[in-house]
Order: sequence, then C-alpha cells, then structure tokens
Amino acid sequence: MATAKPVLFSGNSNRALAVEIAQKLGSKDVGKALVTTFANDECRIEIHENVRGADAFVIQSICKSQDGARGVNDSLMEMLLMIDALRRASAYRITAVIPYYGYAKQDKKTKGREPISAKLLANLLVAAGADRIVTVDLHAAQIQGFFDEPVDNLTASYILRNYIINTKKLRGPGIVVVSPDAGGFARAEAFAKKLDASVAVVFKRRPRPDVNEVSEVVGDLAGKTAIIVDDMISTGGTLVKAAEAVLERGATSVITCATHGIFADNAAKKLVESKISEVVVTNTIPVPESIRDNKIKVLSVASLLADAIRRIGQNRSISELYEEQDRQPLSHDEPASTLFDTESIEPAPEAAVVSS
Repeated sequence: MATAKPVLFSGNSNRALAVEIAQKLGSKDVGKALVTTFANDECRIEIHENVRGADAFVIQSICKSQDGARGVNDSLMEMLLMIDALRRASAYRITAVIPYYGYAKQDKKTKGREPISAKLLANLLVAAGADRIVTVDLHAAQIQGFFDEPVDNLTASYILRNYIINTKKLRGPGIVVVSPDAGGFARAEAFAKKLDASVAVVFKRRPRPDVNEVSEVVGDLAGKTAIIVDDMISTGGTLVKAAEAVLERGATSVITCATHGIFADNAAKKLVESKISEVVVTNTIPVPESIRDNKIKVLSVASLLADAIRRIGQNRSISELYEEQDRQPLSHDEPASTLFDTESIEPAPEAAVVSS
C-alpha cells in the first residue's frame, strides 16, 4: 500500500503554491529534490529522499516559472522528468497535480495539418508514469477523456464565488453574471445560480487567433453590476471588449473573475487601464509582482488542492468537497466556509532553483 502521508514535490513554475499546499497538509516544505539545468540548458532532476512505496504528488503548473526565467515547455519537461524519476525510484503511486494545464486550448483541430496538443500532453504524462491527474478548471472538460488514467478536474468557482459574496457583498437580482462567449454559458449559469443572479452572454467572432470582435450581447444588463466569468485571462482582449459591450448596454460596473491569470504580453496593463473595476484570479499561475495593481486580486487555491490531495491519499471522495460547499447557505452576513480559503495572497518570492 502507499504510505498514509503524501509526499509532495515541486518544480520551479509555481513553487510558492506547492509550499503553501504542503503547509496546509502539515509540512513546512515540499520534498527534497534538485530541479535545475545542466550547462547545456537541459533539465536536471534528482530526488533527494526515499520514495519507495510512497504516495507521491508532483505539483507543477504548465506555465512560465515564477521568475520568468523558464518557459512553458521547461515546466512541462521538469514535470515529466520528475515523474519518471519517482517511477524509477519505486514510488507506489504518482499523481501529477497540475493547477494550470497548459496547451488546454489546443484540444481539437480547427483546420487541416494541426496537432491536438492537449491530447499529446496527456499521452506524455501517462508515458512518463503518472497514475492520476489532478487539475483545476480545464479549458475544455472533455480533455479528461484524453486520459485512460483517473482525472480529477477541480473547480475554483467556489473560491471566486465566496469572494464575490462575502468580500464584495454582491448577490441577488441587482447582479448579472456574464459569459464572455457562448462556450462559457454553462459556467456563467452555474456561477449565477449561487449568486441568485441573472445571466447574460456575449457573442463574438474570432477573425484570427487571440483576436475577437463582439457581435451581440443577450441578457438584461440595465442598472446592474456585471460579473464576467471566464476560465482564463490570456491577452485580456476578450474581457476588455466584453466589459465595454455590457457597459454600453446599461451595466453600472464590471468585475471579472477567472481561475487562471496568464496575463500574456501587456494584458495586465490593458485590464488596469480598462473600465473594469476589479480583476479577480487565483494563483494556479503565479502572478508577478511587477504586473499587480489595485485592480488585480489574487486568491489562493492551496486549500482546495490540499483537501483534494488529502482525500486521494485516504481514498475518500473528491466530489464531497463541493457537496459540503453546496450545503452551506451564504449571505452577506454569514461568513463563507473555510474549506476553501478566499483571502488574497501576497506576491510570492521568486522561485528557488533547488527545492529543499
């Protein structure tokens, strides 16, 4: 059997989150491992503690490293090599904890001679030795079907919702939850249900990748606070144009909520200078201090992931996490459950090259 206590390891892409998860599980730090590069820039991985028979968890977002020195593909290679090293060291079970599953937008072919990158990534993780995948808010839920191994696709919507209700004091008929595109309507509808709010949707078209144009907005927006809900913020263009469209149609103010804050190129500057009053994201991807502003709020998913890891180690249900949240009524005067923390986090220190 696997050891009762999980052993956590981290690469360099989001080490601060991994350490926070470890602390919530009762450890001061993640497992000892060397995660660096050779002189020729190839990844160098060494596990520095005994993992034979261990229930091992590798925590790594497929994104740029905290200090920006390593790219998305470096993060991927670090994860694959750490999984391989743990498998060769006879770990009983290896779970890849991927707060942000990179390449998820490339989940299908939109034209000829294109790869399905999200599927290839799934194949690589399984080939390396991952027995289970834990991730947060996949861009497309059907990516779970790319794996023959178990996949736990957690959602941070409860964390975002609790923040909106208990910190921003927003709930009821004066609120409208807006989906920035037709594909996200189900997400917006579920979010709105928890807020007792109405729903609207922005219809857009993409003339080319990462470029979109708003064609129509459906829903009652007049005199309401609009909360635009999406799974990720990349270039920021979608949210800025959606915010402009809902304000033009009578919304009084706009808040945006997204799980993954990629903030590619000058997205943060674009959002700060827009008419959006606040941008709320989580730390599935580290948000550099250099692009933070009073408008950008970062919430932690550490409690969510720690609870999931604990339950996996104890062979308990993951879905019970959300069932417990659903059973707890929320109001402006009642605090949210502490199951998933909603407090914002301070800017994380730069990632250490060597895990210790």
